[in-house]
Amino acid sequence: MSTVTIAPTTTTTTPDANPRRWVGLAVLCASLLIVVMDLTILNVALPEIDAALRPSSVQLLWIVDVYGLAVAGFLVTASGLADRFGRRRMLLVGYAAFGTVPLIVLFADSAPWLIAARALLGLGGAFIMPSTMSMIRDLFADPKERAVALGLWGSMAAVGAGLGPIIGGILVQNFSWHAAFLINTPIMVLAIVFALWLLPESRGGAVPWDFLGIALSIIGMISLMYAIKTIGKHGITDPTALLTGTIALVSLIWFARRCLNRREPLLDLRLLRRRPLSAGLMCALISSVAMAAMMLLLAQWMQLVMEYTPIQTGIHLLPVAIVSGVISPLAPRIAQSIGTRTVMAGGLAVGGLGFAILYLGGDHLDYPLVALSQSLVGVSMATLAIGSAVIVASVPVERTGNAAAMEETSFELGNALGVAVLGSIAAVVFHNLMAATRLESLGLTGSAASTASDSIGGALSVASHTGNTALADHARAAFTESLGIVGLAGGVLMLLAAVAVWYLTPRGLTVEGGHH
Repeated sequence: MSTVTIAPTTTTTTPDANPRRWVGLAVLCASLLIVVMDLTILNVALPEIDAALRPSSVQLLWIVDVYGLAVAGFLVTASGLADRFGRRRMLLVGYAAFGTVPLIVLFADSAPWLIAARALLGLGGAFIMPSTMSMIRDLFADPKERAVALGLWGSMAAVGAGLGPIIGGILVQNFSWHAAFLINTPIMVLAIVFALWLLPESRGGAVPWDFLGIALSIIGMISLMYAIKTIGKHGITDPTALLTGTIALVSLIWFARRCLNRREPLLDLRLLRRRPLSAGLMCALISSVAMAAMMLLLAQWMQLVMEYTPIQTGIHLLPVAIVSGVISPLAPRIAQSIGTRTVMAGGLAVGGLGFAILYLGGDHLDYPLVALSQSLVGVSMATLAIGSAVIVASVPVERTGNAAAMEETSFELGNALGVAVLGSIAAVVFHNLMAATRLESLGLTGSAASTASDSIGGALSVASHTGNTALADHARAAFTESLGIVGLAGGVLMLLAAVAVWYLTPRGLTVEGGHH
């Protein structure tokens, strides 16, 4: 069988192994663990935040989504800073932000205030994420060891996704939703100490600053996501959606042309001509779309429909983490046995089937079906380990920072798109199922009907104040049905992505960047 080499090298010898590479990897794994925990802890805290701050459905999406927007918007800039001033130094900046910004949440008394705090956390995440992946390539010169290291690193996403809801549930249930944020502070203090002790400093190939390019990338991505949210809420003909969508289109096309025409671009988009890199990025994007949407909507379904406590919700969300955590470290070996292309595309296809299973439950969805769905989506999450190995191995060493920025941008945009697009689909379906004529038959009109149709939290609040149990039952059934529609849409998306990844991934591709 022919073999594709995806990491061209300029030397024939492998540099001496870093004797502290595995303990250094532990610090980098902790970075990803904390970032993912922060995302999933928020999912469990959302009902408490909804009750305390009373955000609108759009504000609620922003609370969840603004973190990913900030990370994605500033990843290119953060990667450039790390290449120029040092990856460990920028990692420490991110740690410091993650440790201090949560203190601001103590003073959050409105949704806009919390959204601002989450945006600042996103800036910290932008400094953490590209540095971790770049430093793994620096620490592990041997391609086989690097593939294993990336598998372990990728499994931390699953572990964080599993621990986050449980720890968040304990904190929210015994203290308040503020505590779910404050857990970052003591952990980040320890992370700074161990990073200074264990991690070596490294730099990449710095390029001239392109301040216009930075501005275009930030404006373009934020405008794009705002347009998607607005379309989900008000439709494609909404003037604000059209305006922000136009700004996003112009800005991102301008940014892409600028990068392609510069000799030393801020982000080398020419790397996307490498099909293995594009396939790896597709896996990162679509897997994170599935994970973000499932964890957000299922956390709300479990607490508001099934009436689980926050801790029970965390426990019932474990199947994704368990399956992905077990398979991710084994994924490189599985890829050696059955092929990288089979693992990457097949994982997405299995995840698509898992997502679509939610549709089978209709408005009477039960937990066993949800557990099966989560397990299958966990398989797709494990493909991130292979995708990361392919991405790192498919570019020259001096472009590792660019590749890391691309993957993390895909990951964060996937999170944002999962919440914004699939979350908006759920909101639209719920709103339509809570039609005014139906609410009138339940005795609701005027502002009460408007509140009830806006979100399940609003509907249950109105039902609680009025003693209208029929309204509560109808709202729970409508939300469950909207979850099934989202499952069908997400399943189709992942199956289409599986076909694209199969086409993009060359036959005989290896995760080590060498020959079989």
